[in-house]
Amino acid sequence: MARAPRPRLEFRDDCADCGRRVAEPPPPLPAIGDDFDWELRDFESFRRFLLAELAARFPERPRWAAADPEVLLVENLAAVLDQLSDMLDRVASEGSLETARHPASVRRWLNLIGDDVLARAMATGAPPFDRAPADGDTRRPAERFDQYWLDHPQAMEAARRAGPAAIHRQRRCVTLEDYRKRLEEHPLVLRAQAGSRWSGAWQTVHAAVILAGRRRLDARGPLASESWQAVLDFHREQEVPLPPNDGQFTIRGALLDWLDAQRMAGQPLRLDEAKEVGLSIVLAIQVADTHFRTEVRQAVAQALGTGADGFFAPGRLGFGEDVLAGDLFEVLMAIDGVENVCLERFKRMGRRFADQSGSGRIRLEGLEVAVCENDPGHPERGHLGLRLRGGRIG
Repeated sequence: MARAPRPRLEFRDDCADCGRRVAEPPPPLPAIGDDFDWELRDFESFRRFLLAELAARFPERPRWAAADPEVLLVENLAAVLDQLSDMLDRVASEGSLETARHPASVRRWLNLIGDDVLARAMATGAPPFDRAPADGDTRRPAERFDQYWLDHPQAMEAARRAGPAAIHRQRRCVTLEDYRKRLEEHPLVLRAQAGSRWSGAWQTVHAAVILAGRRRLDARGPLASESWQAVLDFHREQEVPLPPNDGQFTIRGALLDWLDAQRMAGQPLRLDEAKEVGLSIVLAIQVADTHFRTEVRQAVAQALGTGADGFFAPGRLGFGEDVLAGDLFEVLMAIDGVENVCLERFKRMGRRFADQSGSGRIRLEGLEVAVCENDPGHPERGHLGLRLRGGRIG
């Protein structure tokens, strides 16, 4: 081991007060030979190397027995080196996502690339947060999550593979078309449309939706079990939190949570329902002599109704899609017993709108959607009048 230099004072002959401190460095240490094989990693390799070194240092000794103290020391040293080598390998393996084996290391690596698996599991109620902790369980959420991965290594491996792929997937709504597509992916949305409007300071995205089940955006109340399960599965798959399905649940809240996870930072967003335009339609139908009027009336009402196969079923007509009389004729003439159809009224609800029977087209634009529910309790949502002639009475 090198020694620290010892300084000494030297004075000039012509001046007793003029001195200087002088220190001579020690001679350099001799070079140490490196005859250790650094590729040795296990107990048996260390043991053989140390025994060979022991035999080389003491050539006068022809034989070494397993009970010799020197051999016992060599084996103990080889065991310690094996443990240190394993520790070195385990520490080095935690240095990358691909080779990390400890759940905390995998979780930190995923968080580093933007995939916070712990926060997502807590927000979506994924295991182990799908149930309350047991009585007396005082572990932190991170400790519970890491233990779950230790008990279910397949879940950790799935997250390890999905994390890098997730950062390459477009998760942001950049264009208006992105907003429309993301909204229509939601199981509660049948149709969606998006536009932008200048608010005086910035552009605001205005999105409108047509909802499944004829629900309203702000209607409060739990969803039916089938609808709720579909929404729950969708939000878990997309890793987006979801409000509880209780008396305060609204579709607006669920959709805003979905869009908040997709929209650009700093992009204002307003979510509205479609602007429904009620239509007033009166048809005169000639019934074949071999069919009953009531049967034909029911078939026509069903074909132009709001049921699953109806012409005015929610979501069938898109935003700003014109309603053409020719489409109505095509539907009606396919019904058995209908010989002829005459269009007597074809217009928007309201006196200020002109009858379009002559042109056969009701024009819509923007976020307008045509509706004709023929509900006496809501006359503003459209009226369908049928006048049947001919056929059998009954």
